[in-house]
Amino acid sequence: MAGGLVNWTVGRAARGVPGLRRLPVLKLLAAAELAMLARDHVLLLDRGERRRLFELVRIGRGRRRNLSEPERDELTDLVAKMEPRLLAGHAVNKLSPVPIPRRLVYGPRKSR
Repeated sequence: MAGGLVNWTVGRAARGVPGLRRLPVLKLLAAAELAMLARDHVLLLDRGERRRLFELVRIGRGRRRNLSEPERDELTDLVAKMEPRLLAGHAVNKLSPVPIPRRLVYGPRKSR
């Protein structure tokens, strides 16, 4: 009977958060997994690099043209260090119901 009590408690708690009852749990779990993957890739940078990355994004306000040429190069290097292709491959692999080929996750054999 503990399951019923837990369900009742969660249901009561969800009343206070607008829209939470309408949000499918699987989408919530998928979003959480993607957030954890993104965190793992951001943590490939050390503390100073993360701080500089966020500073460059803030300075550029989402547009590369707002940065000087050296800042653009620095941003490109920092993003490359986070391995965006691998992040995208892992994200697709997590969300896909069928396994995707390794070459799509890790790139062509010559670049591995």
